Amino acid sequence: MLKETNRKCFEGMATTPQSEKWTQAIMRGESLYSRKTDIRTPFGRDYTRILHSMAYRRLKYKTQVFFSPEHDHVSTRIDHVHYVASISRIITEFLGLNGELAEAIAIGHDLGHTPFGHDGERTIAAIIKEEGIIPQGGDIPFWHGMNGLRCVDSLELLEGPDACFHNLDLTYAVRDGIIAHSGDIMGRALIPREDAIELSAFKVPGQYEPFTWEGCIIKLADNISYLGRDIDDAVILGRMDADAHAKLTDIVIRYAKACGEDAAGINNANIIHLLVTDLCSHSSPAVGIRFSDEGYAVMDAVLHLNRETIYYNPMLKSYSEYGDTVIRRVYQVLSGWCEDYEGNLAHYARQYPRLTAEFSGWLSKYWDGPRGERYQNKVVYRLKTDPLAYKRAIVDYIAGMTDRFLEGLYRSFITF
Repeated sequence: MLKETNRKCFEGMATTPQSEKWTQAIMRGESLYSRKTDIRTPFGRDYTRILHSMAYRRLKYKTQVFFSPEHDHVSTRIDHVHYVASISRIITEFLGLNGELAEAIAIGHDLGHTPFGHDGERTIAAIIKEEGIIPQGGDIPFWHGMNGLRCVDSLELLEGPDACFHNLDLTYAVRDGIIAHSGDIMGRALIPREDAIELSAFKVPGQYEPFTWEGCIIKLADNISYLGRDIDDAVILGRMDADAHAKLTDIVIRYAKACGEDAAGINNANIIHLLVTDLCSHSSPAVGIRFSDEGYAVMDAVLHLNRETIYYNPMLKSYSEYGDTVIRRVYQVLSGWCEDYEGNLAHYARQYPRLTAEFSGWLSKYWDGPRGERYQNKVVYRLKTDPLAYKRAIVDYIAGMTDRFLEGLYRSFITF
């Protein structure tokens, strides 16, 4: 049952101009243009800058769980980020936090996802390690939260009022929410950290808590969102057997009864409602953002069954192996080119015309070579002085692709 006394209990903690963290939260790395007539807040500007970015548009063709679904009603990554935005807005409004900040983080939190979902992420991490592209020490070489921050800081460009292209230059709070959303949440309350650390300090997912309460909400809303929706997608595609569905239904019905709620079965509506009201009822500034012990137990049980019946499905294993092959082959072709970039250009243009045109055009926006005057963004790849810069560029290029674009490149290698 929803605990009404918790309504607006975080109001004094919201990231607003009255907050002690406000100045740090709205800090930007560069000097973003301003207009006297702009009516948006700093986080409102971030929301629209993400919304109009190319990385956001590409989410509609990136895998959520099921690769390249032909069914119109199965989720892709863009659906997921909007589910997270919706859930986070409901929670922040009830608790009295800044819903605009939460929504900006939500639509940007998965911009760093690779083609082929988490399987593609693992392949790219392996390539980075194998190629020595980034000295690792014991750190994880690549994960989508880290890549999301790299994406919004260095790779995504928007045309400004001056008709030139600039980096997104998002606020600290939104950038922090993007890299801090990853990591385990089971069985513990989330309380934001006090310090506005350099975000490059994140070496592994979940190393630090988010800087804001709103960032903590996103971390939990992310988990609420995918649990139920993945089940719905599996049912739509006929990838969940009756036994697994019965077990999941029993878990949810028992949880609903314990919460004093009615639920006739397992579906997205019941899971979201139960977990959202659970979180709103058990969170407070004193204990942090959290579910009840029963809520964590249900999430763990549902996740365990989802792994057995959905994520480790033999069909998805084949998809994972296929994605690994596709990513590695495209990387192999492009890395061969880097041995003598200009000398090999004519050869590669004949052998791989589409890839050559696409990659060279993309790279020229970020390198230390000649580029158009309209590109006022930061230089990312110093090819003249850094021997690993070219391979880093290949990784960034592939990581930003959609499933279908990458697959199209691969098919162009093997068809005549």
